[in-house]
Amino acid sequence: MSTLLDRLAAGGILISDGAMGTLLQAEGLQPGECPESWNVSHPDVVRGIARAYIAAGSDIVETNSFGGTRYKLREYGLADKVAEYNIAAARLARVAMGDRGFVAASVGPTGQIAEDEGGDATEADLYDAFKEQAVALAAGGADAACIETMSSLIEAIQAIRAVKENSRLVVISTFTFELGARGPRTIMGVDPALAASEAIEAGADIVGANCGSGIEGMIEIARLMRAAVPDTPIMIQPNAGLPVYEGGHTVFKETPEQMAARVPALLAAGANIIGGCCGTTPAHIAAMARAAKA
Repeated sequence: MSTLLDRLAAGGILISDGAMGTLLQAEGLQPGECPESWNVSHPDVVRGIARAYIAAGSDIVETNSFGGTRYKLREYGLADKVAEYNIAAARLARVAMGDRGFVAASVGPTGQIAEDEGGDATEADLYDAFKEQAVALAAGGADAACIETMSSLIEAIQAIRAVKENSRLVVISTFTFELGARGPRTIMGVDPALAASEAIEAGADIVGANCGSGIEGMIEIARLMRAAVPDTPIMIQPNAGLPVYEGGHTVFKETPEQMAARVPALLAAGANIIGGCCGTTPAHIAAMARAAKA
């Protein structure tokens, strides 16, 4: 099978998957429960979610490892489970996908703030945490690492370096932006053009954006990134709209049809890989896949 970068170089549009947490919660994940622990305690559920997205048209599925660093697992008293949970996460997605497509290992923020941004974490601390996770994800059979939902350039760069220097995984780096008077910025003040350029300089193979306010705002973000990095593949994974708190639950109200209607504009803005983030389901991905193919 051709590699992920080969497929993109050939000019194709690839479909990634949607939310993991949303579907885990629907399957019974409780507030305060570690999502990554389900890779061991509920493997059939995690594998089933990947299969549902593949059936919906996903060429790429992500692993259930977003909070798989020692820092995030430590919040549950599970810091010693980094290798076990991340290897299991990658293996479950690999079994579900087989050789039909690609597995992108989800790598989320550590929750730590770097020293140069007012926190206590050194760059070496962040690097070591991401290295530990990356080695396990590669051992589990992932094709790529999707370093996602980043707001800090310092943290993103350490994650990119850790993956690139300690594995053969393709590196995807996506940031989360908020829309404001100055245009889209991360909460650390980084704009899309700078995020994309710095990520590539650090070694990323693919850049992009995920989460945020919904697919409409992602069109401008994709356009700004494409102008800054004209030759680099761009991955866009929006939420199903802004979160709304109703009946004691957070819900996302953008329908599959509403998201699919924006797919042509998103592709025209420069996206090469499209999928979803919070609130998106296999139904959203199926609708977006149909729109992309059309």
